[in-house]
Amino acid sequence: MSDNIQTVTVLSKTTWTPNLFSFTVSRPDSFKFTAGQFVRLGVNPSQLKYYQQTEAGDETADTALNEDVFRAYSIVSSPFDEVIEFFSIVIPDGAFTSQLQHLQVGDELLLNTMPFGFLTLARYQKPLPKDLWLLATGTGLAPFLSMLQDLKTWEDYEHIVLAYSARSLDELAYVEKIESLQEDFGTLVDNPAKLIFIPIVTREPVEGALSERLPKLLLEGTLQARAGIALDIDNTHVMLCGNPDMVEDTKEALKTLGLVMNRRGEGNIAVENYW
Repeated sequence: MSDNIQTVTVLSKTTWTPNLFSFTVSRPDSFKFTAGQFVRLGVNPSQLKYYQQTEAGDETADTALNEDVFRAYSIVSSPFDEVIEFFSIVIPDGAFTSQLQHLQVGDELLLNTMPFGFLTLARYQKPLPKDLWLLATGTGLAPFLSMLQDLKTWEDYEHIVLAYSARSLDELAYVEKIESLQEDFGTLVDNPAKLIFIPIVTREPVEGALSERLPKLLLEGTLQARAGIALDIDNTHVMLCGNPDMVEDTKEALKTLGLVMNRRGEGNIAVENYW
């Protein structure tokens, strides 16, 4: 096993819907990361309690995959938290998530302690920070929650717009946490950013939520109007994370509006491509 691979223990699990769940694991003392980064998380299905507790001879237990399977996961928790939190979708035929859904407290997972990814606020050199737009679908919310639990984010910006899109209201996870972020973190710094949370639910009417896909909301100006802030090439940072189709279509919409991709520290739009 690589020196970077450490065993971590599942401490808690939260089920949002049959296909969405979050969980926390113990944090190795040496593990460090920057808000927005992701790690590779591993599971050996045959070692999960779900299979070990199945009666001997049961076909499900006998056919449990007995090898380590790794996937990339963005981190929900703050870089300063004592535990590490992840947000996962269940892919029915997925070798990883179809097994991970059976997690129980006390199960052990494998963590590659080498963090990856450049969806971090440090990538922005120009323009200087003023307005930060965080646009997410589904579990793409994870890196943005991590950023919003880092005090430096609240210190560096004047406005933070978090637009979070899901198909249904019950898939709009972490809403209570989002609504408490201003109080929990913004009050800890002088002159904190103002957080503007915009929920989006695309497949059912929900009072107070927008209902169209992010690219359309941007091109029609609906998202900017709800936020009360313009997308200005001279002072806007935009980050995208979530469904690959959303990321691609939203990126093109932003470019149509005059914003440019961030390269070598300069530009407005940053995305993460680890799906």
